[in-house]
Amino acid sequence: MNGVSGPGRGGATVFVGSVRRGPDDGPVVAIQYSAYEEMAEPEFARIVAEASEKWPDARALVQHRLGRIATGEASIAVVCAAPHRADAFAACRYVVEQVKERVPIWKKEVFEDGVERWRANSPVEDRG
Repeated sequence: MNGVSGPGRGGATVFVGSVRRGPDDGPVVAIQYSAYEEMAEPEFARIVAEASEKWPDARALVQHRLGRIATGEASIAVVCAAPHRADAFAACRYVVEQVKERVPIWKKEVFEDGVERWRANSPVEDRG
């Protein structure tokens, strides 16, 4: 929180996305994340800058892991702080959804039987 907190920012949100093994995902044991880092890093910076423009008093940080991430382990973390919780939540959601939509990070699912399958990023889901 050190990079986003401050005396004027009383609301903070943290989003941690983990590799899941849900009923629709099959017997996934890990995801292998790869990226075009020369494009990914500047895109992360643009997204954080856009969040700062939309919510001028908010601050945001984002970190995405690469490599093989086992089911249940975190793959992405986003931290946002703002004077009020509504802006912290909104900025955090914006960053998460823009990362998923725009940053060149690819994922290959690894299944129990050793089979690997590339998985496309699905459209942003709104589950309430």
